[in-house]
Amino acid sequence: MSLQDLQTLPGVTAQPDAATSQFVFNHTMLRVKDIKLSLDFYTRVLGFSLVEKRDFPEAQFSLYFLALVDKAQIPADDAARTEWMKSIPGILELTHNHGTEDDAAFAYHNGNTDPRGFGHICISVPDIRAACERFEALGVNFQKRLTDGRMKNIAFVKDPDDYWVEIIQPTEF
Repeated sequence: MSLQDLQTLPGVTAQPDAATSQFVFNHTMLRVKDIKLSLDFYTRVLGFSLVEKRDFPEAQFSLYFLALVDKAQIPADDAARTEWMKSIPGILELTHNHGTEDDAAFAYHNGNTDPRGFGHICISVPDIRAACERFEALGVNFQKRLTDGRMKNIAFVKDPDDYWVEIIQPTEF
């Protein structure tokens, strides 16, 4: 379907309002049970950098903001870092409610079992085969390997809370 055809679908505004021209899709939030496991997965396995942490002890939760950026890009000054973080796309916010990691029976709904809702986040990699081989070597749980199903150009891995992370490559392989 061409871009022109997409713009004529019912409900699509052909020209976004000028007032929205500087809007940025900034972040997505996931609730996580064990922040240590989640930080390890998102930083070591997927390559995110921790940009900011905010603690709310009275409400018993903490927020962790991550981005797929070189650490050298992250401003050292707290105020500058917060402003920078709020202006870029693609931030992942992990919300940890204190104590959930100590409750063996506790689990968040990943959105992919009934009732379905949230589906997944997605990471684009330059070489999907190499990325999947690395995930395999690291013992990452897969929802879908490249060899599974009809779509051989995408994979899905699972984070420690069983949220799905789609892995794609922008170019054909």
